[in-house]
Amino acid sequence: MEVQDLIAVPARSGFYRDDQAAIGGGAERDGFLYTGRPRTEGFSRVREPGSAVSLILVLEDGRIALGDCAEVQYAGVGGRGAVMTQQATMSEVESLLRPHLIGTDVSEFRSVAEAVDGMDLSIPSRYGISQALLDATAQVQRRTMAEVIRDEYSTGIEIEPVPLYAQSGDDRFLNVDKMIMKGVDVLPHGLINAVDDKLGYDGGLLLDYVGWVAERIGAIGGSAYRPVIHIDVYGMLGVIFSGDLGRVVAYLGRLRERAAPYRLRVEHPVDAGSREGQIAAGVQLRRLLRERDIDLEIVADEWCNTLDDIREFVASGAADMVQVKTPDLGGIGNTVEALLTARRGGVGAFCGGTCNETDVSARVSAHIAMACGADQVLAKPGMGVDEGLMIVGNEMARISALIAARDRRAHAAEVH
Repeated sequence: MEVQDLIAVPARSGFYRDDQAAIGGGAERDGFLYTGRPRTEGFSRVREPGSAVSLILVLEDGRIALGDCAEVQYAGVGGRGAVMTQQATMSEVESLLRPHLIGTDVSEFRSVAEAVDGMDLSIPSRYGISQALLDATAQVQRRTMAEVIRDEYSTGIEIEPVPLYAQSGDDRFLNVDKMIMKGVDVLPHGLINAVDDKLGYDGGLLLDYVGWVAERIGAIGGSAYRPVIHIDVYGMLGVIFSGDLGRVVAYLGRLRERAAPYRLRVEHPVDAGSREGQIAAGVQLRRLLRERDIDLEIVADEWCNTLDDIREFVASGAADMVQVKTPDLGGIGNTVEALLTARRGGVGAFCGGTCNETDVSARVSAHIAMACGADQVLAKPGMGVDEGLMIVGNEMARISALIAARDRRAHAAEVH
C-alpha cells in the first residue's frame, strides 16, 4: 500500500509553551500569564499558546493516517531542541517529506520510519510523521498500532494497560481530588517550578504539600487505594541548597517521611547544567540515598532527552526511572528503543511527553507504552486531569479489549 499524498495542517496543542528559565528566575504570575521578559531563545513572551502541525497521510485506497508534530511545554532548555514554529514545520513537510514519501510502501513501519528519522528534519517533523506512518501500517495490516510495535520490535510484551500518571498543573490541590476520585495510579506531578510560592526557600512549602497529598489520599481514596506519589521539582532542590547534594538528600529523607505510607518518586531534584554533570549528580544522589536507607526513586528528565542520552543514563545507573519524553525523541521508533533500553537495564520506563501535545499523539503514545510494557504513561494532553485521563485511559482500554476479543475469536475458530 503506497502513499498518495501528505497534507500538513496548522493545529492547536493541548496546552501552552512556557519559558522555564524565566519562570525559574522569578517571573511573576499575571492571571494565567507571566510578566517579565523571556529568557529562552524563540520566545516572545514567557507564556505563549502552544501550537502543532497535523499531518495527514493519504493512502492509495483513500484511507487516511494521522500524526501530529508537537513540542514540549518547556521548549528550548535542558538540552532540548529549538522552539518549534508552525511555518517552518509546514515548509519542511512540504519541501522535504512530501516528495520523499509519495509512492512509498507503508505495509511495514520500522524500515520506513527509520529512513525518515535519518533525514535532515526537525524533531517535531520526525515525531509527527512517524505517528502517521505507524497509523498507516496498522491500517494496512488491520491490526492495532500496539501490535505493530510489539511484533516489528520483538518486544515480547503482553499488551495490556499500564499505570496512568496524571499531572496537576498549577491547580495543585483541586486537581489532586480529581485524581483520587478517578483512582489515578501515579500522582500529582505538582509543577514545583518556582521557589517562592511552591517549594519554599527552606523547602517547607513542598514538605507541607506532599504531606497534604498523602493525607488526602487516605481521607478520600479508601484503604485499598495505594497510588505512587510522583513530584517534579525542576531542579529547584539544587537551587535552595546551593548544589550541596548532601543537604538535598537530607531533605529528600524528610520528604519521604511526609509521603508515607505511599511510594515516592522525585523527578529532576537538581539541575547540573549538562548531560555529563546530570549523570554524575544522579549517581551520587542514588548512592547517598542508599547509604542513608532512604527509600525513594529518582526520575531523570532534563538532560535525558535523546535516545543516546537515555542509554547513557541507564548504563551509568544515574536514575531509578527515566522519563522518555516522546516529543524530544524525534521519530517514535526512538521512543520504543528508549523504553526497551530502560526495561532491559532494570530502570523504570516512563512513557512521558507533555501537556502541550495533541489528542492524536497522546493516543499513539498509549499504543507504544502498552507494546513496550512501560511502568507508567502520562495522561495527556492538557492540565485539566480529566481530559488526558479520558484520552489515554480510554485508548488503552479499547486496545486491550480489541486484542482480547480477537484472541477469543481465534481460539474459538481453532476449537471448531
